[in-house]
Amino acid sequence: MLKLSSVLAAASLLGLAATSSIAHAEGVTLRALMEDVPETHIIETLLPDFEKQTGIKVEFEKVGYGDMHDKLVPQLTAPQSEYNLLEVDFLWAGEFPKAGWLTDLSPMIAESKFDTAGFIPSTFTLLGGTPTSTSLIPMYNYSMGLIYRADLLEDQKLKDAYKAQFGKDLAMPATLDEYVQISKFMKANAGVAGAAMQGQRGDPNAMEFSNYLFSAGGSYVNDKGEVTLNSPEGAKALALYSDNINNGAQQGALSATLDDTLRLMCSGEAFSMVTYWWMLPQLDNAEKCAKVAGKVKLAPMPGGAGESGGWGWGIPKNTTPEEQDAAWKFIQWVQSPEIAVKRALQGHAPVQTAVYENADVLAKYPYYKDAMAVVEGGKSFPIFTYSAQYEDVLGTQLQNAAGGQSKPEDALKAAADGLSDLMKK
Repeated sequence: MLKLSSVLAAASLLGLAATSSIAHAEGVTLRALMEDVPETHIIETLLPDFEKQTGIKVEFEKVGYGDMHDKLVPQLTAPQSEYNLLEVDFLWAGEFPKAGWLTDLSPMIAESKFDTAGFIPSTFTLLGGTPTSTSLIPMYNYSMGLIYRADLLEDQKLKDAYKAQFGKDLAMPATLDEYVQISKFMKANAGVAGAAMQGQRGDPNAMEFSNYLFSAGGSYVNDKGEVTLNSPEGAKALALYSDNINNGAQQGALSATLDDTLRLMCSGEAFSMVTYWWMLPQLDNAEKCAKVAGKVKLAPMPGGAGESGGWGWGIPKNTTPEEQDAAWKFIQWVQSPEIAVKRALQGHAPVQTAVYENADVLAKYPYYKDAMAVVEGGKSFPIFTYSAQYEDVLGTQLQNAAGGQSKPEDALKAAADGLSDLMKK
């Protein structure tokens, strides 16, 4: 494991790029389509320093996740892309390289002596990296865990009511069953939604349900690549998910997005949310979320692993050499140890081990130790060419089951069959 001081020293000696690349990059404007989430805003605050150092301007076009793929593909298939820097979700890490849309970064890594040893190995694996080919450099991770109101768990009136009803102490749930039980209890007794749930069809409900599946001991596929979703564990996960969205979650949960759940939790109107761990510093901000700051905590999903995901930086093939030089210089800068620490101090979800161990980061955010446990326990959504399409297939069946349009067993079978069909294409 590399020490941060060693990495910083190496970065100082090696520089960010070869002199010729710097010359080519000057005067270029980088344009990237970015998801409108806290991570993007964190990086945006640091862009003036990069522009001052390099003369390279950077423009972020910020949109919701649901619009990104549809906006990117036409650009990547055009003679020349308007986006010359890419933020790529792990769900597209099978599709984009196979289609030939991404530049192989391996020669750039070798030529610039960019240090990749400090990255958590799983962050490269998640993005499809191999020993001989790298199309994406890890940007940040979005492993999911449970954010909850510790003050409500410790409220004596609620503790007494819970013990009277269930005959046991109100405490952090150890299993998925207990979590759903506490969620429904909070909705009935605490004057808040038990869970802020993102039930909109597609990425929101597919990602959230994955946590229920993994926590129940289920999986999408086994080590042989065989679809295993339609199983007793899968049935349990779907039953508990449907129960919580109907009896523990906020009104309108079936159409809610990540933004909706963040606003609800921030307003103090929810006990918990299954979400990306880096939402904790956003919620623990006294200026932005005064009603819950100092009251929220993070834990791995009860009873098992949560869903793991991440984004990577890439460079489209259909851009000029000068633009590619500029994009590579930016990637080296934004993932340098110095900038990674600056991002982490604003709530960034690191992809480098040393950042989690940085004394300044831990002093400000002690729960980064908990975050590492969330990241380490994460399991991945199935990654293949049609991962993004499968989110819609799965999301439709989840809505059908939770909304009462189909029997849970029929929805689960349809979701499993849909995965098998897409994996055979």
